[in-house]
Amino acid sequence: MNSLSATSPGEYDSGFSRRRPDEIMKPYRIGMFFPHRLSFKRVLTRALHREGAKVNRPVWQMDADGFGRAVYTVELGGYPYSLVAISKFLDPQRRTDRVIAEAWDTTFALFDGVPDNRDMQRLEENVPLQESGRFEASELVLSRANKSVRMFEHVAERLANGQQPDCEMIRRIGYLMRTTAVYGNGKFGLADRERIARRTGISGAFQVEMLAIWLIRGFSHDLVEHIAAKRGHSSARLAPHIRRFLGIGNSTGLGMAPFLIGHPILLHNWVFSRETALARVRSIETASRESVSRFRGLLSRGKRHLEEWLVEDEDAMTRIACLRRELDWFADNAAAENPGDGYYWNRLFLISESLSGEFQEFCVSLLLEPHGDLVDELESWSASEIETRLDPAMTAADLLEQLRSNFQWALSVDFDAAESRRHFWYVSEEKLEPRLGDRYRDEGSDLELPIDVAYRIQRLFRTLAESNPAETVAEFLLRCPELRGAVRRAQNLIRYPFCEIRGNLLDGGCRPIDLLRCKLSFFGASKFDPKSDRWIRVALFQGAPTFDSIGDAGADDWLFPVLGDFK
Repeated sequence: MNSLSATSPGEYDSGFSRRRPDEIMKPYRIGMFFPHRLSFKRVLTRALHREGAKVNRPVWQMDADGFGRAVYTVELGGYPYSLVAISKFLDPQRRTDRVIAEAWDTTFALFDGVPDNRDMQRLEENVPLQESGRFEASELVLSRANKSVRMFEHVAERLANGQQPDCEMIRRIGYLMRTTAVYGNGKFGLADRERIARRTGISGAFQVEMLAIWLIRGFSHDLVEHIAAKRGHSSARLAPHIRRFLGIGNSTGLGMAPFLIGHPILLHNWVFSRETALARVRSIETASRESVSRFRGLLSRGKRHLEEWLVEDEDAMTRIACLRRELDWFADNAAAENPGDGYYWNRLFLISESLSGEFQEFCVSLLLEPHGDLVDELESWSASEIETRLDPAMTAADLLEQLRSNFQWALSVDFDAAESRRHFWYVSEEKLEPRLGDRYRDEGSDLELPIDVAYRIQRLFRTLAESNPAETVAEFLLRCPELRGAVRRAQNLIRYPFCEIRGNLLDGGCRPIDLLRCKLSFFGASKFDPKSDRWIRVALFQGAPTFDSIGDAGADDWLFPVLGDFK
């Protein structure tokens, strides 16, 4: 799929511009994004819904304690995909969500096709080893999960006694298991993306990963019911509304943050499509009665969702409390607006601009939701086969002027200040995962990852300023090959204006969690629960259609889910 530049063909003539990159691409602002209808989990479930996908369970070999193996198979776009699940006893003392863990309650692989006996033998030997295992191109995704022990045991016991679980506990936790890593795209010998990049229904960004997580969520439902049945109630079943509300948890650390820096065109595509969708909605002159009614229902649901969003972090809880107050104020003012007066959605957006940045991003998700017929086609923009490239014929003078015009956010950083370079990013030798070090305390800065975009742009600017203005980029890079990456980024920003996070990611005050939340919002994660400024817990697929409801009416209506909405 091609990437979308600022002047892409087929551009919708909205009459309203997208928001400016210098407004929303700051680190703290992308750390306020929320899931929306173009998020990757929603893209996946719409594809499953369109095809009327059916999930089969050809293998279920679990003992009374829920230890054993299972296989789930679903066909999408004409191809079968199978989740292989291995459940084992885990010593409670070894249970941890940290990436250094070496054992888990359950381990998974998403297999391309339907595994035969030979495949199953190989996968049973290797999948529980995760990073230490040996994998083939038939494996698309590798993952692992731990039970949310208190929640899982509560549900199993209640079902075993013929009762449904406590609704308050369901609301507060919202999942039975929590994944601690979801690997794909060639890592640890898994299949490269090229294998599935052009397949219908699965070619968008992170679609195989989302499919694996959705199947894992269904496995967690089946596993707790199986254990409950073995404990004494043979017909133990979760009520449909509880089953649908229970998502899958995820614990995520620094590992995913550098992805946004290393894939600038993908980042541009994700934000560009979202901002284009917002511009389209704002430019609707006459709001339909149906969309207004749905929006007002979403305001009510959003209030209840925020009330159920509870975290231990005091700063995060303060932000959530602020969102609740702002939503009350916004709803009152929205009620005073007459939908028939024209450009109703734009008027609501302008009202939101008087509130916090976090509420504005919350409102963007609300505004997009009733307009699937207008914006869902933009989901095809999420992937890209285009890589950043150099223009060797550009002159040094032209490149210098481009830096002055487009990189003031980088050129204005004072890198003489010690705090401005306190952090450095590197890859741990043990787990091959990104880590953050203190330049003035930790060793390893000589192995620094190229996350320091602002610093490299400044080096490029100073070197260009002392160069011959008529010199071409090709000639310049023959003299300064170490600046090739900075030149490439500078030249591509003009075509892909949302491709850069406009801040200094080395600064002592940088919060990696903002990058995590940005990426997770595009995955469709919700209930952001920070555990530090470097790792976070979230919920995925809460409210999503289940295996037996994927084709039902309303299967795509689950933004900001609330337990009572699913009957």
